[in-house]
Amino acid sequence: MTDATADMFDEGVLALEGGGDEGPAPRDIIVSYGFWIFILSDMVLFSALFASYAVLAGRTAGGPSGAQLFDLRRVFAETACLLLSSFCCGLMSLSIEARRVRATYIGAALTFALGAVFLALEFSEFAGMALAGDGPARSAFLSAFFTLVGTHGAHVTCGLIWLTVMMAQVATLGFRDKVVRRLRCFALFWHALDIVWVALFTVVYLIGAR
Repeated sequence: MTDATADMFDEGVLALEGGGDEGPAPRDIIVSYGFWIFILSDMVLFSALFASYAVLAGRTAGGPSGAQLFDLRRVFAETACLLLSSFCCGLMSLSIEARRVRATYIGAALTFALGAVFLALEFSEFAGMALAGDGPARSAFLSAFFTLVGTHGAHVTCGLIWLTVMMAQVATLGFRDKVVRRLRCFALFWHALDIVWVALFTVVYLIGAR
C-alpha cells in the first residue's frame, strides 16, 4: 500500500467514525433530511388516496355525483384561505430568520386564523352533505371523497396544533436553534399541504363539478 493510498484509507475511516476534519453533518442538515423523508412519505400516502379516488369517482351507486354536490364558490373561498395562509406562513418564516418576535407572532396568528377558516368551511361542507344523507357510506365515490379530503383536513388540523405549540415555545424559549429548526419544518409542512390542496382542488372539485 502506497503512502497516498494509506492516507486516503485513514481519511475514509475517520470520516466514517465522525472524526475527520469536517466531522459529522450539522444537526440542521440531519433534521432537514429526515423531515424531507417524512414529507415524501406523506406524498406517497396522498398519491395512493388520489389513485383510489380516480378509480372510484364514477361509482356513485345511483347517488349524487360531484357535479350535484360541489359548491365551487365555497371551494374557491377555501382555496383562497389556504393560499393566503401559506403566504402569511412565508412572512412568518422571514420574520423568524430576522429574529423579529412581534412580526413572527402576527404572521403565525394570520396563518392560524386563515387555516381555521379553511377548516370551518370544510367542516360545514362535510356536515351539510352528511345531513342530506350523502355521507361516506352512500357510495364508493363519497367514501373516496371523504377519505381524501378528510385526510388533508386532518393534516391541516395537526398543523394548527403544531403552530400553537411552536408559538408557545417561542414565548418561553425564544429563537433558540432547536426552536428555529422546528419552525422551518413546520413551514415546509404547511407549504406541502398547499401543494396537495391545489392538486385536490383541480382533480376532485374542478373536474368533478363538470
